[in-house]
Amino acid sequence: MRYLLCLLFCLMAGVAQAAPAGKAYLSIIIDDLGQSTERDSRTLALPGSVTLAIMPDTPHATDFARQAHKAGKTVILHMPMDPATGPYAWHPGIPIEELARRLDAALAKVPYAAGINNHMGSRMTAQREPMAWLMGELQRRHLFFVDSRTSAATVAAAEAQAQGLAHVSRDVFLDDVRTTEAISGQLQQGIALARKQGSAVLIGHPYPQTLEVLARELPRLKEQGVTLIKLQQMIAERGNQAMPAHGKQGRYSNR
Repeated sequence: MRYLLCLLFCLMAGVAQAAPAGKAYLSIIIDDLGQSTERDSRTLALPGSVTLAIMPDTPHATDFARQAHKAGKTVILHMPMDPATGPYAWHPGIPIEELARRLDAALAKVPYAAGINNHMGSRMTAQREPMAWLMGELQRRHLFFVDSRTSAATVAAAEAQAQGLAHVSRDVFLDDVRTTEAISGQLQQGIALARKQGSAVLIGHPYPQTLEVLARELPRLKEQGVTLIKLQQMIAERGNQAMPAHGKQGRYSNR
């Protein structure tokens, strides 16, 4: 019996030693693409698995989505939501049938979209009924959802979790302040968070300063012990659980 217990302890110790220590995964999404061929091209040239969020109401949306897909990048629809405006935008009070029509039209403009995230949406993502409908519709279409968390009142991720939809929530915005110094600081904050909780999801925009920082810093992630991963892998890594800043014991606060 003592021998068996000793053997079991040794095996467990071996497994613990074999497990990766201090894993730190990072996923980066660049929003607002499809507006400028120059900025789109610079974003596409970024090294590693950067996710490209393309707006449907932009002149280059369809062509750039095809180009990005051909380059092996993850494409998502950057869906306009109130207070965003335009022909695709979701607003509180719009009937579900019209929301569905706008979603259909937006997805048609961004081929190869593997999922969606909200563009703006501080008012819309706080609306429980349309968010619940959206998560069910994405489940039906086999698409995932990224809650950009433009408002603390969002219920989007909570509704995704309630329905078992593959999703993640944003942890850090890179470029609320558009200087290279501030963006570098936000990137380091994301890296520190990834080390602390095992993963971090960052969202930025195709500003020249953001692209400059990312082009310089992404090749250095590995030497900092951080791995840049596809958004799909991040979703699998998190397993639909809320991070500590967004809820308790893996459940979102706004249930």
